[in-house]
Amino acid sequence: MEAYGLTDPGCVRPNNEDYYLLVPKLDLYLVADGMGGAQAGEHASKLAVETVARRLNTSAEGDAETLLQAVEEANRCVLDAAGQDSRLHGMGTTLTVCWKSHDDLLFANVGDSRAYVFQDNQLLVITEDQTWVNEVGRKLGIGDDALRTHPMRHVLTMAIGVSDSLRVQTYAVRLKPGAQFLLCSDGLHGVVATAKIAEVLAGNGSLENKCRGLVEAAKEAGGPDNVTAVILRNANSIH
Repeated sequence: MEAYGLTDPGCVRPNNEDYYLLVPKLDLYLVADGMGGAQAGEHASKLAVETVARRLNTSAEGDAETLLQAVEEANRCVLDAAGQDSRLHGMGTTLTVCWKSHDDLLFANVGDSRAYVFQDNQLLVITEDQTWVNEVGRKLGIGDDALRTHPMRHVLTMAIGVSDSLRVQTYAVRLKPGAQFLLCSDGLHGVVATAKIAEVLAGNGSLENKCRGLVEAAKEAGGPDNVTAVILRNANSIH
């Protein structure tokens, strides 16, 4: 897999609680968006990502169950760290993981960071947001316009490090020539229109330039949150 990642604090927040990691030798790619006071969010996102990477580094073969166990271990590690240090109390993080297994990409997701696939000139979201808007608001029949300004719009229904009870969503997507995959925090997908994201991914530039284009689009839209983008492409794909 060819991959590139970029993160930026955005235009409003003084610090960056997002964290991403590329581990090419494992075909492993991760994005997390931390939350919590002081430096707690930054600690949570980094700890979760590095725990998953460490666990999968010892795995002989990639499978969905091993990926699930790694995410569950990350949850325990963040919970334990928060319990041992009062400065980290209440911290948590989203977590989106992509791991290559044979001809598939396996995804695990907690929270509202997302994974997309862009192929045949279409951008499709792979993951489902674990948010009040997605899991409650839409089921109540509240329209999209109202949800965009709803006071609960930023509330997560699940996050790493918040509870022993964890719902991890897992997905498998077959690798196809020409397909690109995007992992991102809500500082990107919650700010930049889907059409704009697709436009950037459809371009002929390098993955680095595409990541920079996505981050700049978020900042041009006000950059109210930290923004992170990781783009993946099969090295054997047609460019």
